[in-house]
Amino acid sequence: SNYLIFYFAHFYKNFGMIKVIRILAVVLLFGSCKAQPGAIHLKTNADNNTLLWEVSGNKLVAPSYLFGTFHLICKDDIPFGEQFKTAVKSAKEIYMELDMDDPATMFGGLMLMNMKGDTTLKTLFTEAEYKKIETFFNDSLHTPIGLFKSMKPFFLMAMLYPKMLKCTTMSGVEEEIMKLAKANKKEIKGLETMAFQAAVFDSIPYTQQAKELLKTIDSLDAYKKYFDTMVKIYKTQQLAAMQNLFTKSEFGMEDNQDILLDKRNINWVVQLNTIMKKESVFVAVGAGHLVGEKGLIELLRKEGYTLRPIENK
Repeated sequence: SNYLIFYFAHFYKNFGMIKVIRILAVVLLFGSCKAQPGAIHLKTNADNNTLLWEVSGNKLVAPSYLFGTFHLICKDDIPFGEQFKTAVKSAKEIYMELDMDDPATMFGGLMLMNMKGDTTLKTLFTEAEYKKIETFFNDSLHTPIGLFKSMKPFFLMAMLYPKMLKCTTMSGVEEEIMKLAKANKKEIKGLETMAFQAAVFDSIPYTQQAKELLKTIDSLDAYKKYFDTMVKIYKTQQLAAMQNLFTKSEFGMEDNQDILLDKRNINWVVQLNTIMKKESVFVAVGAGHLVGEKGLIELLRKEGYTLRPIENK
């Protein structure tokens, strides 16, 4: 649910740590300019199983759109239908979790991945546990754990995600949206800063993050099945199943849902109340933020907006 983690995982997989900083400069290519929205009508989906939603009513002069992303996925599995592309073109601006066309956002993120104070990985694990993790990184990831001795454990977990994908060409949904934004001369803005997203993980005890990292390594085969299920649910846009997976699975985020999802959703709705009344926008955030009673769809409905599921095939 936090894009900073998956962004790191994507570039680590494709380029390694040495080239990460150089590759981040790619964001310089995504120029910013504005376009006026046009009046469009998109076909309603037969049920609520879609990642694309129209937001209207409540004194909006034009509809806005809400879309659930998956931060790291096989490129061929990204579900962009023609109506999705039309919605992007019709919006005046694109809002993501972060301002992805601002180079300072990406470069600044590299400075925020380490733990605060003098905490290191060795202080979070027993000698035997640290040896297990060290061996795993050497044998499975071919990367010395010493390179990341102060990194937050949740970011280290991100380095495992590329191993879960059954493809050689992976991408982030946000990355592909950025390409569409550039092609259609749309400006990208962020609902949060990189510093805020990094701070989210400072609010989750490092000891708890360490336990999750060790648990994932010890249960890697089970986690691969969970991740594969998550990708299938995303591809088929089953929002109800997505909610169950996040809250009821062994590897779900129920323990930290308030921090990772709920509070952030509330903050975003406050911002969107102002943003959407000024102009039509296309909002693309992690799909987990859409679902549930405290998800964006229900929160926006409670604010008086009409949320209509849009066919995305």
